Amino acid sequence: MADTRRPLSPHLQIYRWQVQMVTSILHRATGVALAMGTLIIVWGLLSLASSEQSYAQFKAWLGSPVGVLLMFGWSWALFYHLCNGIRHLVQDTGAGYAVPQFIRSSWLAVIASVLLVAATWAWVLLAGGAA
Repeated sequence: MADTRRPLSPHLQIYRWQVQMVTSILHRATGVALAMGTLIIVWGLLSLASSEQSYAQFKAWLGSPVGVLLMFGWSWALFYHLCNGIRHLVQDTGAGYAVPQFIRSSWLAVIASVLLVAATWAWVLLAGGAA
C-alpha cells in the first residue's frame, strides 16, 4: 500500500532553495514591480504636462522618504530585470545551461544589479537629484 502521509506533489517546503529558483521568482516579481512602478512615472509625466503646481506636488512626494524608497526599489527592479533578461537572452542561444554556469550567471545578475543601483543612486544623490 502506498504511503499516503507524504505530499502528492513537490512544494516549496520540500524543495531546497537554490539561487536559480530565487532568480526565476525574482524575475517574475520584478516584472510586476516594473509595471506597477511605471504608474509613478506616468503620474510624473502627467503632472509635468498639467501644471507647475501639480509637478511641485509630485516632486514633493517623490522627495519624501516613501517616494525615495519606492523609486529605489523600482530602480533595483529595473536593473535586476535587465541583467536577468540579458542572462536569459544568452541562454536562448543555447549557452550557459551547465549547472555551474547557470549558478554563476544567476549570481552575476544579482551582483550586477546591485552594483548598477549603487552607481545610479550615488550619482543621483551626489548631483542633488533626490533633494
